[in-house]
Amino acid sequence: MSVSTDRGINDAHGAPDQTSASRRDWLGLVVLAFAVLLIAVDGTVLDLALPFISADLEPSSTQLLWIIDVYSFVLAGLLITMGTLGDRIGRRRLLLVGAAGFGIASLIAAWSPTPEMLIAARVLQGISGATLMPATLGLIRTIFVDPRQRTLAIGVWGAMAGGGTAAGPLIGGWLLEHFWWGSVFLINIPVMLVLIAVGPLVIPESKDPAPGRFDLLSAALSMTTMLPLVYAVKETVVHGVDPVLLAVGLVGVVSGVVFVRRQKAMKDPMIDIGLFAKPAFSTAVLTNLLSIFALAGVLFFGSQYLQLVLGNSAFESGVLMLPGMLMSAVTALAAAWMVRRWATSHVLGGGLATAAVGAALMLTLGVDGAPTMFVIGFGLAGAGVGIALTLTSDLVVSAVEPERAGAASAVSETAYELGIALGVAVLGSVVMAIFRSGLDTSMLPPEQVEPAQGTLGAAVAEAQHLPETARAVFLESAQSAFVDGMHVAAGATAVILFATAILVLRMLRDRQGELSSTTNE
Repeated sequence: MSVSTDRGINDAHGAPDQTSASRRDWLGLVVLAFAVLLIAVDGTVLDLALPFISADLEPSSTQLLWIIDVYSFVLAGLLITMGTLGDRIGRRRLLLVGAAGFGIASLIAAWSPTPEMLIAARVLQGISGATLMPATLGLIRTIFVDPRQRTLAIGVWGAMAGGGTAAGPLIGGWLLEHFWWGSVFLINIPVMLVLIAVGPLVIPESKDPAPGRFDLLSAALSMTTMLPLVYAVKETVVHGVDPVLLAVGLVGVVSGVVFVRRQKAMKDPMIDIGLFAKPAFSTAVLTNLLSIFALAGVLFFGSQYLQLVLGNSAFESGVLMLPGMLMSAVTALAAAWMVRRWATSHVLGGGLATAAVGAALMLTLGVDGAPTMFVIGFGLAGAGVGIALTLTSDLVVSAVEPERAGAASAVSETAYELGIALGVAVLGSVVMAIFRSGLDTSMLPPEQVEPAQGTLGAAVAEAQHLPETARAVFLESAQSAFVDGMHVAAGATAVILFATAILVLRMLRDRQGELSSTTNE
C-alpha cells in the first residue's frame, strides 16, 4: 500500500512519529474536502431549482422525482463496485477520473432541453460521483493513521459536506435569480478544475497491495440488487402495489441473496459480510442511512414549502435554510471533540434525538405565518445529522484495515446515498400522494386537472390561468394539501429518528471499549 511518507512530527523522544499526519497530509485533506463539497453543493442546489425546472421543462411528477433521485440511485448501485475498484487501481487515480467525469456531466445537465436529457445527465453524474465518494473517505482512512486525527479528519470531511449543502442554496438561489436554472450545475466546474490540478501534488496514491481478483459478477449483482429494490420502493409509494413492481423488487431481493452468498464463498470478496456481525459496524451503517433519509426528505419538501407556500424567492429560501446547513457542518466537526468527553453511543444517540425534535417541530408549520419555526426545526435536524454523519463514517472505516478502506467506505457511502434516494422517493412521494388526494380541482377545466395534480409547482402554474377569485381559492387548496402531506412526512421522520436513537443507545451502550478504540484513542 502506498501512503504518504512526508511525516516530520517528532514524539517526546525526538524520533519521527510515524502516525502523526504531516502538513502535506492536511493539505491533501483540504483537496479531498473539495471533492465532497462538489457533490454536496450539487444536491441542495437542485432542490431549489425544482420550481424553475418544472416551469421550463414541464416534467411529469415521476420525471421530476427521477431528476432528483436517479443520481443517487445510480451512485448507490455503483459505490461498492467503485470502492473496490479504487482499492485495486488506486484511490487517487479513481478520484481524478471521477472529478473530470462529474464536470463533463454537469455541462450536459446545464443545457438539457428536455426532462429525458436531464435525467440522462444525472445518470452520468451518478456514475462519476460513485468514483468520488468512496475514494475520498478511503484516502482519509489510509492517510490519517492516528485514530484521533482520523476522527478529526472525518469531521472536516463531514463539515465540508454540510458546508456544501449550506453554500448550495445561497449560491444556487443567487444564480436562479440572475440566470437560468442550468447555471446551478456550472458551479461544479471550478471545483473540478481545482481538484484535478492540485490533487496529484498533495494527495498520496494508495491501494491494496494484494487485492485479489476483481469479480465482475459481484459488481453486476450489486447493481441488480440496489437498482430494482430502490425503484420498486419508489414506484410502489407513488402508484401503489402492482404485480410488475413486486416482480422488480423480487429481482432485487434474489440478486441480493446471491450477492451475499457469493461474498461469503469468495476468498477476496467485494464486501466482507462478516463485518456486519460487529454491532458497531452494522448499527453505524443503519444509522447513517436513516439519518440521511430524514434530512433528504426535509430538504425535498422544505425548499418547496418556503418558495411555493410562503412565497419566498429562491435566494431567500437559501438564506432561511442556511442555519440548518451550517449547524450540520459545525456539529460534524465538533463530533470529534464530543467523543473525547462523552461516550460515543451517548453523543450519537443524543444527536439523533435532537434531529427528531427538529423534525417534530415542523408539525407546527402552516400555510400562513413566518418561517421561524421551520428555521429552528431545520437547524436542530441539521445539527443532529451532522453528528451522525461524522461518527457513523468513522466507525465504519475504522472497522477494517487500511488496505480495504475503499470497500468499507463504499458501504458507508452506499448507506448515505441510498438514504438520500429513499428519503426523496419515499417521503417526497408521501407528500405528493397526500397533496393529490387533498387538491380541490373542481374549479379547473378538465384539461388542466392532470397537469395540476403533478406537483405543487405545476398547480401554482396552472392557477395563473384562472380568474382572480378562483385562483385564490385553488392556490389555498393546493398549499393546504401540500402542508398536510408535509406534516405526515415530518411526523414519520421524527418517529424514525427517535427509534434510531433508541437503537443506538441499546446496541452500543455495552460496547464503549470497542467504540473508543476506533474513535478517540
